[in-house]
Amino acid sequence: MDRPSRNNPLFKKSQEIYEALKTITALFPEDNDYLQEVKHNLLGDSMIIQAKISGAEAVKLYDIKMENAAIIRKAARDIMVGGNCLEMFGFEDAKYYKVVRELVEEFRILFAEWVEGFNPKHFIVDDWGLFNPPGIARDYVQRDDELNFLYEDDDE
Repeated sequence: MDRPSRNNPLFKKSQEIYEALKTITALFPEDNDYLQEVKHNLLGDSMIIQAKISGAEAVKLYDIKMENAAIIRKAARDIMVGGNCLEMFGFEDAKYYKVVRELVEEFRILFAEWVEGFNPKHFIVDDWGLFNPPGIARDYVQRDDELNFLYEDDDE
């Protein structure tokens, strides 16, 4: 069964990043332990991105969406800088990593638009104070009518 998030342009771009990373890291020498570890980290970060997009798409809650978004951002930034030392550690084709950086930049733009679409009215107070909508403090006393979205049967 095709999940709705797989049709999301952000998810599609993350798949492009994964495929590019898979292709480039397949060229890493098998006997270079450092590059094999870098490969593991890069592919892992790209899979985290996809899992967290799916996780954010599956919920209505603003704080959970934002938590997933923060993890996606970190993983994407790790991928962006992940190619900085490839040449130094023996990867002769490091110039191809530019393709990955270009894809991540395209992803970043889609990501920012995606996050802007999160509905800040769909929140339960985050008493940790980290992912509340703008203007909502961690000690905010939430009214019952602010929770009506929990019982709505829509995809917002």
